[in-house]
Amino acid sequence: MSTDPTLARDLAAAATLRGSFLLRSGTIADTYFDKYRFEGDPALLRRLADAMLALVPAETQLLAGLELGGVPIATAMSLASGLPAVFVRKQAKSYGTCLAVEGGDVTGKRVLLVEDVISTGGAIADAVPLVRAAGAQIIGVVCAIWRGDGAPGITVMPDLPVRAAFTRAVRRS
Repeated sequence: MSTDPTLARDLAAAATLRGSFLLRSGTIADTYFDKYRFEGDPALLRRLADAMLALVPAETQLLAGLELGGVPIATAMSLASGLPAVFVRKQAKSYGTCLAVEGGDVTGKRVLLVEDVISTGGAIADAVPLVRAAGAQIIGVVCAIWRGDGAPGITVMPDLPVRAAFTRAVRRS
């Protein structure tokens, strides 16, 4: 559990924008949560990485940051913990190494997926087959913020443990 009592407030203050925003759904909102605002702030990112590291299972051998938002968080967690990190593309690139999982060999390793914000888990569901195809054993997911309904979890992968540093209301979960 985080020993940083002001982190949730500071994340919300950095990332909550007011104005007129077109959402992916096509609706207009007067507030927008821009997660890249806290991912790009070194002090906040360090504090968030520390809070998320408290959720990492002891058997974890590799952190796997999902493109795009999971990459800076996994990197910060790696720097703070010494655990190696790899990076998961949305699809294998068509040139060079032609890999979907970059940064090192994951074969036979116990891998924890790292994501910034999860609402439905679609990006996780897309990444899992890519990481497994690379030979990894996925032991779970850790995210900064769970925005979905109910307890953190991926509906299409109910056996995959999901741990969240914060919930949609940006409170400690």
